[in-house]
This record gives sequence, C-alpha cells and structure tokens, in this order.
Amino acid sequence: MFKSMIIYRIAESWQGDLQALEDALQKTVFAECGATQERSVGWTSPRGEAHGLLAESVAGQWVMRFMSESKMLPASVLNRKANEKAAHIEATEGRKPGKKEKKELKEEAKLDLLPMAFTKQGSMWVWIDPQARTLVLDTSAQGRADEVVTLLVEGLAGFSLALVDTQTSPQAAMAHWLMTQEPPAGFTADRETELKAADESKAVVRYARHPLDIDEVRQHIEHGKLPTKLAMTWDDRVSFVLTEGLQIKNITLLDTVMDGNSQDDGGFDTDVVIATGELSRLIPDLIEALGGEGRTGLGQLPASLATSASTTGPKATPADTAHDEQAF
Repeated sequence: MFKSMIIYRIAESWQGDLQALEDALQKTVFAECGATQERSVGWTSPRGEAHGLLAESVAGQWVMRFMSESKMLPASVLNRKANEKAAHIEATEGRKPGKKEKKELKEEAKLDLLPMAFTKQGSMWVWIDPQARTLVLDTSAQGRADEVVTLLVEGLAGFSLALVDTQTSPQAAMAHWLMTQEPPAGFTADRETELKAADESKAVVRYARHPLDIDEVRQHIEHGKLPTKLAMTWDDRVSFVLTEGLQIKNITLLDTVMDGNSQDDGGFDTDVVIATGELSRLIPDLIEALGGEGRTGLGQLPASLATSASTTGPKATPADTAHDEQAF
C-alpha cells in the first residue's frame, strides 16, 4: 500500500476526531478538471466507492486518499497556437502584436487548447495514527507533501504539525553506519547507497547490488563524500531506502510479513492492517536509531528538513572523482 513515507508529528493541541476529519474532507471532494481548468485536487474514497467515506478507520488507523488531475499541454503546442494567432493579426491588420498582446494571445491559446488536452491523474495514501500522533504521506516528494499538508491545515481547525526531526541527522547516521559497519539494532544495511561530495565538485558515487563493507566506501566518506541514501532492512520484515532528508522510499514488505496471508485475503481492510501494522512499528524504531526526536517546531510547516550532517569530513582531493558502480 505505502511505497514511500514522509512523516509528520501532530501537535498535542489538536484533539480532532474521525467525524471532524470527515466533515473537513467533504469540503474539498475531488472533481475532475473542468473544460478550461488546468489542475484539480481533492479527496476521494479510499475504498474506491462512489460517495463513500473520505476518512476510513481500520483497526484504529485513519486512512484517506488524495487525488490530483492535471491537463497535459506541451509548451511547444501552446507556443505554436499563440504564434498562429499573432501571425493572423499581422496578416489581417498589418501590424505585429506587442509584448503585452502576445502574452494575452498565449492565454487565449491556452483556453482554446485546454478542452482538448489529455489529463493525468495521480493519487496518494494519507494515514493518521491518532495514538502515535503521526501523519504519514505516501510520497518522497516534499512539494507534493506540502500540497496535502496545506489542504489539511486549512481545512481542519487547530490542526498543527511539523516534519519529524531527529537528534542525529540521517546523513550523519548513515555515514557512521557505513564507516563502522554497525547498523542500529534491528536493522541491516543492504547493498545500495549513494555518496555525494559536499564541496563544489558535487562528485557522486553510487553502488547497487554491491557489498558496502569494503575499504573503498570508507575512503570515500573519509574524503568528504556523505551518504544521500542507503538501502536498509528492518527486522527482516520491511526493506526501504532512507534518504538524507528522512524520506523513506522503495518500501517493500518481505515474505515474513506475508506468511499466513494468501492472495485471497487481499482487500482494503487487510492491506491497511498489514501495512500500518508493520510501519507503525518501523517508524519509532527508525526514530530511535537516529537518536530520538529533536526539535519538532510544532506549528511550523517547513519546506524540507535540514540535511547537512552534524559532522563533516575533509574536502575531496582533485583525484577523488565520481564513479558509478551501477545505477541506483
């Protein structure tokens, strides 16, 4: 169900209930783009049922589904249409449109083309754990996350939250784990990572399906290349990629999780119970592995987490150029 995670902590001051959440979501129900509308966003039934609930509670976990739709209008097509309008004015009136008029012609061209444009839809799982007071978004793109958070904050009275922050930055922690080859208890470091130089060279080294317990990896870190992502496994149950910004990508539930759950057991409720059951235990373990929570800044909506490591290594030498073991 969840392939990525950006995690927020909900402020203690918010005492909303499921009905209040449902009422708030009903104010921004998703509707497809109108003829001349470029983009539309809103909430849809997580079960996929027409006129169904927008906030479902399964085993105490609240699950929602955010939907977006955008008109696909290539710039080349828009410019060609606008140029045709300008050429028509020149041919019929004997004058060239000025800068301001060209801008107006481009807007006219857009309105002409939007009803014929193809649309692209996207959706995102949104999960609130009311007991742990966490909001989890199924994305690794902070821009998309900000859009959903803004919609929730504007619609829910008193709703306040902040990105989860930790005492040790993910980058510093990943560097330490790779240097010492001692991942935190319950976790393993897998065979994929990306290291990036902090200096102006921005040199990058990527490893995929490659052992990381080698001197070369340690040397890269000693020379100033810090991890931007690292593949890990938690408790032999969930594999994922941790990023320097505390986004979690490429989430996969392993066979040990699925044992005893046949394909016939599939369904919305089962998927929610399995996914949230595993991830609700992974999240606190990962936060603990990063030293526990630090400054939360509740009430603020930062665009992204600070990603600089708490320690820096020496600058890369001129001979320390990037090489790519394999695409990550």
